[in-house]
Amino acid sequence: MYLLGKIIKTGIRLGATREETLLSPLNQQRHQLRRLLLESRDTAIGKAYGFHDILTTRDLIGAFQQNVPIHDYDKIYNDWWSKARNDEMDVSWPGQIPWFAVSSGTSGASSKYIPVTAEMIRAMKKVSRRMFCDLSKFDLTPDQFTRQMLMVGSCTRLVREGEHFVGDMSGIIGMNRPFWLERYYRPGKHITDLPEWDLRIEKIAEEAPGWDIGFIVGNVAWVQLIFERIIERHKLKNIHDIWPNFRFLTHGGIFFEPYRVTFEQLIGRPVMYMDSYMASEGFIGYQTRPDSRDMKLLTDCRLFYEFVPFDDHNFDENGDLKPGAQAFAIDHIEADREYAILLTTPSGAWRYLLGDTVKFTDLARLEFKVIGRVKHYLSVVGEHLSVDNMNEAIRQTDLELGVGIKEFTVMAVPNGSHWAHQWFISADHPEMLNSVQLAGVLDRHLQKINDDYAVERRYALQEVRVEVLPHEFFYRWLDSQGKLNGQAKVPRVLKGTVQANFEQFLRNELKTL
Repeated sequence: MYLLGKIIKTGIRLGATREETLLSPLNQQRHQLRRLLLESRDTAIGKAYGFHDILTTRDLIGAFQQNVPIHDYDKIYNDWWSKARNDEMDVSWPGQIPWFAVSSGTSGASSKYIPVTAEMIRAMKKVSRRMFCDLSKFDLTPDQFTRQMLMVGSCTRLVREGEHFVGDMSGIIGMNRPFWLERYYRPGKHITDLPEWDLRIEKIAEEAPGWDIGFIVGNVAWVQLIFERIIERHKLKNIHDIWPNFRFLTHGGIFFEPYRVTFEQLIGRPVMYMDSYMASEGFIGYQTRPDSRDMKLLTDCRLFYEFVPFDDHNFDENGDLKPGAQAFAIDHIEADREYAILLTTPSGAWRYLLGDTVKFTDLARLEFKVIGRVKHYLSVVGEHLSVDNMNEAIRQTDLELGVGIKEFTVMAVPNGSHWAHQWFISADHPEMLNSVQLAGVLDRHLQKINDDYAVERRYALQEVRVEVLPHEFFYRWLDSQGKLNGQAKVPRVLKGTVQANFEQFLRNELKTL
């Protein structure tokens, strides 16, 4: 096994030193855009927006931005994707769309249906191979590469809808997983096909002693739930009692730091982490080196990016784009400025507002971190509180109090003629928490982090409240929304119908106590 591991590690080291293209990131992006336009010029959307004419211009990016409007989900779905979902051919991408990924829909009340094509799957496989090769940059022994990989995702049983299939992105990827990976992959289709998340966790816990897990890929919140169930079922001290060779976690989907303290209480020795950023719309970036937790933007993997400064000039107080919002290509981005991402993809997304916001930390390396979402921030009185601010304040609060904060969400509520922030927080040791003390510590850290918030706390934002809830409350609420799966996330900010649903669920739960 050591020899096999040595061969694998040597192979991925060679892959990690692959010859890089001589094209600059901007020229890579021009190439991606030109290729996407060429492939889609005879589709309905290509004819509507004049892709043929755009391709004849010298300023390809400028002509593209001038002729193709920015789409949010509702606009692109109503105008184009709904037709493709009715199995019309050549709508926003050539041919018929074979799969639609159902997103977790944390920004709104309903799920979203994102088209997925064979071209997109090939692009994602390309990125996955690169990620695997870049593991050679981490301090892993050869025999580590012979261990099994646990992939935590949603149900892989897809639903046929007309001439296409509908399901979670992990299920679609599972249908297209390389055959050679099956030997190393766990938990197996007999488990991932189970429709109920609780049943999948129980079956994983049952079979866990027979696996030799070295790598885990998944949302850290759901990995943590699996660890807790395995430890409870087999009466272990930590997960390394049963998986002594577990050394590497590739995570994504949510910010890791609020989970670090409680996650590391479940393991017996340090493990290495790799952050990744894959959405249903495309694989955008991942952490390429162990000495930085920031991720590298992938500029040559079939995606074309634009960046809209996330400020009052381009977005209103609800996180919606204003008319005339200005988008920039990769050559005009600035470090330490928050941007919303527009994506153009080989699945038929065109200047599509992804909903996430990012900040570039190293322009030379094109490294960035995910800050939050355009809809997931609070600014009812000008406090401009981002999810990044919240994550950091929660992390510092937990370091100070040591209570194992795991989940949280916040909403704005009327407070007389002013406003208050109402937080809901779960912790491993709720008996150690005093809601008033917790609110005070959290508020103090938020004021240190965000100057606008500190100003508004003296004026219009007159109260910060905290209610401590059990971990299970958040998961039961997700379940009530049909979103209890390996990709679902607790929204960090509650607004609109999502807030109303949460408040109603909370009222109903309190009646049963």
